[in-house]
Amino acid sequence: MTFGQLIISQLSDPFRIALLIALIWTMMRTRRETGMVIPLLAGVVFVAALIPSTTSAASLAPFFDQFLAGLLANAMLTALLLGLWQLILRLRSRG
Repeated sequence: MTFGQLIISQLSDPFRIALLIALIWTMMRTRRETGMVIPLLAGVVFVAALIPSTTSAASLAPFFDQFLAGLLANAMLTALLLGLWQLILRLRSRG
């Protein structure tokens, strides 16, 4: 499996997306106490390590490649989800 295929498969992983949505939801609820950057970074790294370490038996790629692809995929998904959240907040405040 090439690195590009790893990223594509991880971008479309529903479990990863659900974990990142939960991460952002939790961060939004606790950002006054904990801030935004450190919880997001820790969560992105945690999800990138969690998924390949629990499902590595079914994958053909080495753990480190899955982890790096997961970091990239998580960063892209988190940026997209945060952008959608900001769009929703702006549309709510207008109407």
